[in-house]
Amino acid sequence: MADIVIDAKGLACPMPIVKAKKGIDSIQSGQTMELHTTDKGSMNDFKAWVNQTNHELVEAKEENGVFKFVVKKG
Repeated sequence: MADIVIDAKGLACPMPIVKAKKGIDSIQSGQTMELHTTDKGSMNDFKAWVNQTNHELVEAKEENGVFKFVVKKG
């Protein structure tokens, strides 16, 4: 279970990344954030964002058109 869940469904790029950054900034190192989005480009965008930060992508999956990402704060 993630420490924080961010609902970015229905938002277009770059808003899911903006919400993810705000969410990750609000938790402590070692805690996890889960992001839900429906933006089809989010899989590539979010992986690129995580690669540019010190965070760890724990899980990335799609369920019924909803992309779910779990990130552990570095």
